[in-house]
Amino acid sequence: METVLLLMLAGILIGFAISRFPNAVKANDKLISWAIYVLLFLLGISVGLNKTIIQNLDKIGLQAVIITLGAIGGSVLSLWLVYRFFFQTGPLKEGRDEE
Repeated sequence: METVLLLMLAGILIGFAISRFPNAVKANDKLISWAIYVLLFLLGISVGLNKTIIQNLDKIGLQAVIITLGAIGGSVLSLWLVYRFFFQTGPLKEGRDEE
């Protein structure tokens, strides 16, 4: 756990230090994207190597679709509520401000 916290702290300090250099920020963005691609690829390999997951893929797949749809629906609803109450301009927001 200490290793994770120290790495996070080091990343914050390095990020703060390089924030003044736009080229370093652009390079960091590209590195992050590639790191995510590599992690997804490695996750795919580990799933493919796990015989239990492969044998139960039909059951796990249906559960994954249900969980995914619920997560998307909840995210859309949450974002709609946040937008409506904090960012919307127009009669609804103006009417609330006048009260």
